[in-house]
Amino acid sequence: MSVRDATPADIPELVRLREILADRMAQDGTLPIEEDWRKAYAESLAERLGSADTAVYVVDAPGRGLAACGIGLIFERMPGPSLPDGRYGYVQGMATDPRHRRRGHGRAVVNALLDWYRRNGVRRVDLHATSDAEALYRELGFVDDGYPSLTWWNHS
Repeated sequence: MSVRDATPADIPELVRLREILADRMAQDGTLPIEEDWRKAYAESLAERLGSADTAVYVVDAPGRGLAACGIGLIFERMPGPSLPDGRYGYVQGMATDPRHRRRGHGRAVVNALLDWYRRNGVRRVDLHATSDAEALYRELGFVDDGYPSLTWWNHS
């Protein structure tokens, strides 16, 4: 198995895997799901692939399609005591096709993302985990940071 950079040709498969993740996340949480998210997701992928602040890694499935994927994003906020440069990462869209789980694909993608963050000097990386993947992320060094994760939604 090898991890590679996603290409524009992978976008339909990336959307398919993101849909699998959205269905799984709905089992753990209560996030609203908008009807037209797939088109916006595909357009955003097309814009961001190859940009300096985004990494999209995939593992090919035997035959055709993708077995797994993950996205790394780099953001900048105001500098502070723990992040003097204000840069932090966020892992999004980690998904493995159910037919290819428990084979190390997700681990390989996360490790590729963490290597990318290291090469880019990013010291903090956040993510939201499903209950299925939490143990893997903890094994790779992700920890509770001591602050509650709270979210505000504008429903007006």
